[in-house]
Amino acid sequence: MDLTSIKIIKELLLKHSTKPSKIMGQNFLVDKLILDKIIKSADLSISDTVLEIGPGIGTLTYALAKKSKKVIAIEKDRFMVDILKETLKDVENVEVIQGNALKFDLKNYNLATTNYKVVANIPYYLTSPLIRKLLESDNPPTEIILMVQKEVAQRICANPPNMSLLAVSVQFYAKAEIVSYVSKKCFWPSPKVDSVIIKITPQKNAGINAESREKKATTDLFFNIVKAGFSQPRKQLLNNFSKALALSGVEGLKIDRAKIDVWLLKNNINPKQRAETLSITDWKNLTKSY
Repeated sequence: MDLTSIKIIKELLLKHSTKPSKIMGQNFLVDKLILDKIIKSADLSISDTVLEIGPGIGTLTYALAKKSKKVIAIEKDRFMVDILKETLKDVENVEVIQGNALKFDLKNYNLATTNYKVVANIPYYLTSPLIRKLLESDNPPTEIILMVQKEVAQRICANPPNMSLLAVSVQFYAKAEIVSYVSKKCFWPSPKVDSVIIKITPQKNAGINAESREKKATTDLFFNIVKAGFSQPRKQLLNNFSKALALSGVEGLKIDRAKIDVWLLKNNINPKQRAETLSITDWKNLTKSY
């Protein structure tokens, strides 16, 4: 069964009395070359465990299963789960779970203590919360290969002076790179925007060096500072920090404008700079010297 065929996809949807859901962001991949690029980017071996989010009718799932030891596929839509039972009926190394990926507990499927990769063509609305959930887990995947909206991927991979809160949030934990651009014509129904395949590799020594008992507190402080800096992205850092930190309800973050000026200069940052011009190292230095 060719799951990249629009004709086959329509037949499956009709048979199971459903249709693509705009709310769930369902756009089915219909380009075999792009499917091959995703699989190649994942660099799978027969010993790999793969977590797939939003398998849909199983196009990518089937290809992943042929290259890996096991695929755990999480699908929210019950109609798609029924279709998966049909399209993957002869595939033994796939476990389909009906559920919300953002509420998925790694501990329930032995992923909290084992190496695994995430490979998925995800609904666009899931991008930011899903990446953050994976990167902040106690046992993040060794690699994350995702099909995401082009503009979002470009924001994730940005460098100064074009950083964003999203870029800092991802790059704090991982290295991110765009593997390939994907036309909206490669999907049915076609979305309004183009996509990319993005590869995110969590770094073992990511974050800020600290004792384990202090690491969470230090990480929380880092993101409170970053959020304060980006509170009004087009404003100068001194103004953003003065307003955001002065009004902060977080204990230990309230400091006056004069001290903020000294703090920034101490880290070789011009108080008139904008948050988008700072690197990950700059943000880490600000946290360490706060």
